[in-house]
Amino acid sequence: MIHCENLTKKYSDGFTALNSVSFETTGRINTLIGRNGAGKTTLTRILSTQLMPTSGTASINGMDITKDVDQIRRSIVSIPQEASPLGILTAQEQVGMFLIGRGHSFRSAKEESRIALESLGLGDFRNLPADKLSGGMKRKIFVAMAIASRAETVFLDEPTTGLDPISRIEVWSAIREIESEIFLTTHYMEEAQDLSEHVFLLEHGNIAASGTVKDLLKPFSGKVRVESHTEIPDAIKIGAMWISYVTADETSEYLGKGCTIKPISLDDVFISRGVEVES
Repeated sequence: MIHCENLTKKYSDGFTALNSVSFETTGRINTLIGRNGAGKTTLTRILSTQLMPTSGTASINGMDITKDVDQIRRSIVSIPQEASPLGILTAQEQVGMFLIGRGHSFRSAKEESRIALESLGLGDFRNLPADKLSGGMKRKIFVAMAIASRAETVFLDEPTTGLDPISRIEVWSAIREIESEIFLTTHYMEEAQDLSEHVFLLEHGNIAASGTVKDLLKPFSGKVRVESHTEIPDAIKIGAMWISYVTADETSEYLGKGCTIKPISLDDVFISRGVEVES
């Protein structure tokens, strides 16, 4: 379990990336969502002991992130957004080297990496250089590291950024295979909605909302989203698009008027919050 209390991070240039963030994880997969620059990566780096907070406290399974650094690092795995495999090494070599770095023997690392890669459907590809693999397979190598490590907690920072839809689904499937508690950050709302047991919305360095996907979508119960390139009543304007939320019975007013009607998703949690209508 991750527990944060008034966690704050201010950089030397005066920018406040996190502002008194407080929350506690529940369930196996907890997801942090937010726009680019909301502070997701900063929070993940602090929790995985890569960055010191300015103030506040946080703990992972009862261990303080500033006082119990060595113990925490032995119990977690952190896969950063920018992680990429070494192209000349095979998938099994990549995972094996990672495990040896965590204290496994050569024999144990070889066996555990084989088991993890096979569980993700990479058994037939484990002896190929990474640069011969697809984007989804490359990201699955890092998921294999998390599986093989048997860590208590795994941090995944935007694990599917830049992947095509098929590769993204492959990685989602792989993430479900991890038995550890997972703290995931993403700006793909479909990813959060598909994987998460609990979601935290980070906005301008603050936790603006949290709950299950069902909790967050409760304000939109019985409604659909209407999008139009021409002004419509009681709408939010984002760029050149006007967006409104109406009941299913009210959609008839918009049919044949060039409007698009879509079901509600976590995207609407963002769209409906703090967006000023342009004059």
